[in-house]
Amino acid sequence: MSTANFRFHGERLIADLSGALIWPATDTVIVSDLHLEKGSAFAERGFLLPPYDSRETLSMLEDVLERHTGKRVICLGDSFHDSSAFGRLGVEENETIQRLVQGRDWLWVAGNHDPNPPKTLGGQVSQELAIDKLVFRHQAELDSGGGEISGHYHPKARVEVRGRRLSAPCFVTDGSEKLILPAFGAYTGGLDVTDPAIDNLFARGFDIHMLGQRKVYSFPKSALAPSQNRLQ
Repeated sequence: MSTANFRFHGERLIADLSGALIWPATDTVIVSDLHLEKGSAFAERGFLLPPYDSRETLSMLEDVLERHTGKRVICLGDSFHDSSAFGRLGVEENETIQRLVQGRDWLWVAGNHDPNPPKTLGGQVSQELAIDKLVFRHQAELDSGGGEISGHYHPKARVEVRGRRLSAPCFVTDGSEKLILPAFGAYTGGLDVTDPAIDNLFARGFDIHMLGQRKVYSFPKSALAPSQNRLQ
């Protein structure tokens, strides 16, 4: 199916094929690491990429909000690729963000790329959030106390299916303590979940919900293939 339902810290959550997380009980859509204007940041450094990443990312987000309503939206940090990304947004992209924010409880969580998200787009800016039993922050903490939802690492995984090795972004969770979202942005690399930076956060092991072309696949850690990939 194009989504995967699972339990986390007593709550029913949905991993969407887009990389968004849905919390149905509170009508909340959660995304992480949009990295808006990453393409223009690379262009300034001489790496020429098509300048459409922000438009593509916002189009995907708009589609998610049409399918899942999302009266509340939480962006888990690194929504903007750097501190000047907001100034590089095109008029169309700026208007799209303001249209999406309008009428919703929109919460921007600060990230390491955007420690001070722009307030002019609307919504509220926080370092982290606590809603009911869940805590939302950009980067996972080793001793979080449970119910922590974060991003930052852009997790991806590799599995072997019918003799073929496949790699794709994924959600990674132990079911109660930690849940890490994949990067939502169009131009984002990834860090393999077997890398110690991620693996060491999950003392009791984890499961993944992997984004395929048409559906979300769920695997235990034991089904994964090792990788030497690093965050890009």
